[in-house]
Amino acid sequence: MTFLVQQTLLYAIPLMIVALAGVFAERSGIINLALEGIMIFGAFIGVLFVRMMSESSAFIAAKAAGDWATLQGLELLAMLAAAAMGAVFSLLLSFASINLRADQTIGGTALNLMAPALVLFFVRVIANQNTLFSVDAASWFMIKRSTLGIERGADLGFFGNTFLVQVYLATYICIFLFVILSIVLYKTRFGLRLRACGENPHAADSLGINVSKMRYVGTTISGALAGMGGFVYSLTTANCTANGDVAGFGFLALAVMIFGNWKPLNIAFASLLFGLFKCIAAAYTSIDINGDGVFALADLGISPHLYRMLPYIITLLVLAFTSKSSRAPKAEGIPYDKSTR
Repeated sequence: MTFLVQQTLLYAIPLMIVALAGVFAERSGIINLALEGIMIFGAFIGVLFVRMMSESSAFIAAKAAGDWATLQGLELLAMLAAAAMGAVFSLLLSFASINLRADQTIGGTALNLMAPALVLFFVRVIANQNTLFSVDAASWFMIKRSTLGIERGADLGFFGNTFLVQVYLATYICIFLFVILSIVLYKTRFGLRLRACGENPHAADSLGINVSKMRYVGTTISGALAGMGGFVYSLTTANCTANGDVAGFGFLALAVMIFGNWKPLNIAFASLLFGLFKCIAAAYTSIDINGDGVFALADLGISPHLYRMLPYIITLLVLAFTSKSSRAPKAEGIPYDKSTR
């Protein structure tokens, strides 16, 4: 059970933070289909930052000495770098959608196509291979028993084993950001103005709100969160690699956002649901059904391909039954023009 909960959280947290990224953009009136591309770019920047810092003498010494504070500080800096470049990458979508009034769906699709090609090009130039790292760099940042000074044989109980051992600080930072930004979106003046621009931009403009500025801000926050989510995905589930692929997590995050009806609490529950099925797909050979350590899901005789397809099948089924009752912001995807009413 501990393994199942831990793995579910590892997959659910990136989904949750990237789905919230989509909410910020769409609540401002911009459809951000580029979440997949921004995640890929953010993962690349974060992993590149870790690669560059890992070659420094200070990092080598900290790793050899087991300096937990330095390693976690590097992890935080990598998250910030990924967020910053994700925000910069999202400005392409903002400029095309707001200034050029281009079709937002086509713009997001173009960024999704450009990001993996761009990342693979840079990876080949920098590392002369298909990934930036050939070692398990993610293990450098994992919080272990030795990190906390706990003896190997000590029993921490279900809570301790699940939430304190073999986890990443990035997971809890994302949960903290999710809570804070959800409060900002729904309980502050800024959040009210942002949502007004996605519901009725003309009414917002009549009250002195700069609609274009708010949409830029919403899309930039969206890009920062998606970039950070890309690096967290790479760190926690892909051994800190950057190979131009995030396994469709950007599109899954869009499904989570729609299933959650653009509301943070619903998105959190939807992320856990999708994270569970993603966990089953990735670790079905290790999941013990009845807790006896013998009978695993792999022993059911079901094709492994079906397990790998499971998250995407569930996505299709969920959207097929819930998309009709979902209520998107009224003005999303519509370029704002002051001259029209």
